[in-house]
Amino acid sequence: MTTSTSRPAPTPTLDTTDRALLALLRDDARAPTAELARKLGLSRTTVQSRMERLQRSKAITGFTIAVPDALEAGLVRAHVLITLAPKRGAAIEQALRRIPEVRVLHSVSGPFDLIAVVAAHSIGELDALIDRIGLLDGVERTTTALLLSTRIQR
Repeated sequence: MTTSTSRPAPTPTLDTTDRALLALLRDDARAPTAELARKLGLSRTTVQSRMERLQRSKAITGFTIAVPDALEAGLVRAHVLITLAPKRGAAIEQALRRIPEVRVLHSVSGPFDLIAVVAAHSIGELDALIDRIGLLDGVERTTTALLLSTRIQR
């Protein structure tokens, strides 16, 4: 009888140029390859090959959008720190995925199990959202911190 074990994917090896390319893509994931090549002092085909290799090795797992602060200027943003009942993590995660105001969800170590980054149109909507999260079966406690400003975002 043969058993298979699930092994984590190997961590890709990144050189200095890969790290510089990733830093440029963090700033603007839609930057043209020719522009990236010029900034890195490489040919366009070399940059394209590196990007394809980084995607194959899962160093790049996707591209996303970043909504400008101006579009979210009227929103109230907060971190909701969530403590879960034992063995309820998967169900809570699925429930939080269905709430569009939850922008990001982190699992963390320490006194809390999850940190949800949320956005609402008003303090009243935020209050209702926090109540909604707190009522999910398996959520034992929430603590909320309002985000006042973003000082660094990379």
